[in-house]
Amino acid sequence: MFTLRSDQRDAIVATCIRALPNEGCGLLLGRPDGTVTEVLASPNVADSAKLYEVDSRVLLRAYRRSEEEGLSVIGVFHSHTHSAAYPSPTDVAQAPDPTWHYVLVSLRDVPTSIRSFHVIDGEIDEEEICL
Repeated sequence: MFTLRSDQRDAIVATCIRALPNEGCGLLLGRPDGTVTEVLASPNVADSAKLYEVDSRVLLRAYRRSEEEGLSVIGVFHSHTHSAAYPSPTDVAQAPDPTWHYVLVSLRDVPTSIRSFHVIDGEIDEEEICL
């Protein structure tokens, strides 16, 4: 299960909208049960509308904070600017951790669509987002 407060969902969507015309991205800190405690926005260092790359400095700070605060980096989010909120083949290939939640925001339509997935050995499984 993946639990997200509405203000956290709004922060994810706002980060993605601010990054336009590029994909927006960031990390999710939380508990192992899938409860998000903080959304950490990141610049998209890929500077692309088709790819995302979380800034290594944001990743390092996230891991340091998670250790200090007894939390975990539990996932990543990014946007698709012109396609559905579903992992692309590139997203699947880049999925670094099978325990992470991969949150996608589609900015193709209004209102935006937000969905969460697990990617394990190339297999995509959608999970419910509890607000």
